[in-house]
Amino acid sequence: MTCEGCILFPSATAEGMAMSIQKNSSSPCLSRPVNLQVPTYALRALEVLEDAGFEAWIVGGWVRDALRGSFAHDIDITTSATWQQSKAAFEAADIPVHETGIAYGTVTAVVEKYPIEVTTYRCDGEYLDGRRPDSVQFVSRIEEDLARRDFTINAMAYHPKRGLLDLYGGQEDLSVRVIRAVGEPKVRFTEDALRMLRALRFACRLSFSIEEKTHQALTECAPLLSQVASERIGSEVAQIVEVGHIAHAIKLGFPVLAIAIPELLPLQNFDQRSPYHAYDVLEHTARVCSATEALTAGCATPALRWAALLHDIAKPEMFSVDADGRGHFYGHPEKGAIVAKALLKRLALSQHLSNEVCALVALHDYDVDVTTASLRHMVALLAEASKSDGIALAYDLLTLKQADALAKANPYRSYAVMLEAMRTLLLHEAKQEIAQHPQ
Repeated sequence: MTCEGCILFPSATAEGMAMSIQKNSSSPCLSRPVNLQVPTYALRALEVLEDAGFEAWIVGGWVRDALRGSFAHDIDITTSATWQQSKAAFEAADIPVHETGIAYGTVTAVVEKYPIEVTTYRCDGEYLDGRRPDSVQFVSRIEEDLARRDFTINAMAYHPKRGLLDLYGGQEDLSVRVIRAVGEPKVRFTEDALRMLRALRFACRLSFSIEEKTHQALTECAPLLSQVASERIGSEVAQIVEVGHIAHAIKLGFPVLAIAIPELLPLQNFDQRSPYHAYDVLEHTARVCSATEALTAGCATPALRWAALLHDIAKPEMFSVDADGRGHFYGHPEKGAIVAKALLKRLALSQHLSNEVCALVALHDYDVDVTTASLRHMVALLAEASKSDGIALAYDLLTLKQADALAKANPYRSYAVMLEAMRTLLLHEAKQEIAQHPQ
């Protein structure tokens, strides 16, 4: 099927290529023939639907990631079949199928032990609650279905015989590494405010920029996020933090982050008035997050990443100035742990994560030296505060302290060298502990 405003690229030979081209109002649909390796279970699902007389395409994240050379197990299929027809087709093929979202036209077929969501082509009605459409209308053309999707890189469809269907220039946006809304960005974000956090999540996960008009809409529509349930915000923010590029999110979309986590807002432009610091609290925080990733080669734990973001969260509240005009933040680690506990609970994140994050925040200014006694005392404090493995968390604390030191003014970064010696000592102690108490 072809339509106005689209380009259809078969994955077969150039001689067999048939395409319909028309300029798109927002972006030309520039692309090239592709041949993606579709898993056998997805091929089987497509075959079942097509043998029953329906059209079917693979859509969404699998197409996006496959075009980048990353092949995931999760596959979504969109089809001209109603959910009842999809269910009947899979049942006739002796494939287990479950009614998982029939109000939105979705069933889940389990093919070769892999769940595949199969959804009828649809258009969405109004989003009166800023979360999900109040109604959906099932349609017969995939072009109408793709028009409702959030970003161009998620609005592509693929079929192993018919090729890539790219209405909005998603493949081009992948190549230039940009997040762009489908259609009018303000409309997309007004429909579902959580899409703003999704834009940041994709930008962080893929290390992409955000297209100018989409970025402007993020700033203008950010207040809408306050209407979204905290647990939904928490789920998206957790993915942003735990993908490891939170500094990128701060740079790209701080107005959105500040609605999701209002406790971050006072950090912006807060002058620390201290010789130890060359940056305001927010810039320092972003640099700590970046240094954390550098020190761990991008493999920081979720607790460490959250602690890097929240370690100075209470600094504005605990700020004082001495007679010489120098700023101090007495008690900010302990107060920060209290603030972190409350916000992590509000975001409905796990108690285990909260315990570890709060322990790291509370102890991030704890004085240590390169002695076994100092190290063991630190491990004991962490174990007590976090109710978890003190040795494992000690690596995170020393990394956080190193990142904190590296994000300070140049004369005070040498502390990071001593902390590296502590990490070496900790590794020795851990090996000793394992040798003495083998499992």
